Amino acid sequence: MSRTPSGLSVPDPSRRSLLRGIGGAAVVAGAGIPLLTACGGSGTAADPKTVSLGSNASDAVPKKAFADIYAAFKSRSGITVDVNTKDHNTFQEQINSYLQGTPDDVFNWFAGYRMQFFAAKNLATPIDDVWQKIGGDFPDAMKALSKGEDGKYYFVPLYTYPWAVFYRKSVFAQFGYQVPTTWEQFVALCKQMKKDNLVPIAFGDKDAWPALGTFDQINFRTNGYDFHVELMAGKASWTDAKVRTAFDHWAEILPYHQDGSIGRTWQDAAQTLVSKKAGMYLLGTFVAQQFTDKADLDDLDFFAFPSIDPAYGQDTVEAPTDGFMVSKSPKNHAGVVELLEYLGTPEAESIYLKADPSVVAASSKADTSSYSALQKKAYDMIGGAKHLTQFMDRDSRPDFTSTVMQPALQKFVRDPKGIDSLLSSIERQKKTIFASA
Repeated sequence: MSRTPSGLSVPDPSRRSLLRGIGGAAVVAGAGIPLLTACGGSGTAADPKTVSLGSNASDAVPKKAFADIYAAFKSRSGITVDVNTKDHNTFQEQINSYLQGTPDDVFNWFAGYRMQFFAAKNLATPIDDVWQKIGGDFPDAMKALSKGEDGKYYFVPLYTYPWAVFYRKSVFAQFGYQVPTTWEQFVALCKQMKKDNLVPIAFGDKDAWPALGTFDQINFRTNGYDFHVELMAGKASWTDAKVRTAFDHWAEILPYHQDGSIGRTWQDAAQTLVSKKAGMYLLGTFVAQQFTDKADLDDLDFFAFPSIDPAYGQDTVEAPTDGFMVSKSPKNHAGVVELLEYLGTPEAESIYLKADPSVVAASSKADTSSYSALQKKAYDMIGGAKHLTQFMDRDSRPDFTSTVMQPALQKFVRDPKGIDSLLSSIERQKKTIFASA
């Protein structure tokens, strides 16, 4: 994931095209990219007043936000956080080799499957002792995102943001539209918007990742959170009838998506919502970046993707979450525990959000008094979720999503009629990829 100008994490297709899987080999120095290594090196003795930290926060906004947190931590603990910052994309391309070598004590990473992958390979240290201290500050869904497959904690979340359906309040008021909560209401609204000469659903999939988020919403609304997790982990089959049902739902609303989406960026699609030419847009809260006029931004609102199967309702929210993990053999374990306990506090989150207001705190006890209306709503949506997902390229193997799912979903968007052969192709490729190390 790369950083947008305001600091939000959004998928970067150019990085994905280079990535060969978190289980694959890292890019070597001979290819022109310096190897990701720890600050101190393997021969450095432990310093009780220093914790080393491998950071992927190379962009200015998050880099400053993290620096502010570490300065505050040093003031209260006397422990210096020795930050080893690498280019965001390089960090992720080399993370596997980095963790198998002599990594820093702590490193930035992502919740969910991307965390569980390294925990299962014994490349991370369990932090149940930290969670005994910070557990009361997080909702159950955030706790679940921080656990490995063995039930132990490996991750401390810092910030997050939801995906939802965005709309203009003034447009809904002008036409008398009501926010839909069921699939039937949503489809009916799409039909009415088309009659009113609006583009019902703004859509731009030139970079191939927005469609991943659309599938996620439809899949977990149709089949539930558990099936979503099994499918993303390569355990459920893409030829399962449940998957076909999800695609059938998508095919039903595909005619209401913006034409020419494969040649349009998400930013260009967002502009049709800004100009009131489109009625709705399914995306992460970073869509607000495109609303540069305050009056337009104040007119922006969102709602949770509608329920499809009442058994699952709207209880799952897609909320990519960033935070911290501990490497396999940290030199200063006591300092690491103290740092992570601090990073899990509402105070640390508040410091971060002052420098980067484009996201919301992961903690349920964070100070939300300075939040904008959209931030408050995003925070409430995440905090009230029964389950949280992490977006397809974080809930699954990135080599699978980049080489298989992105082109497959673009093919579906172009021609939804050949879905059975498409799903068979996805399943064949999935078996090969997930069978590799």
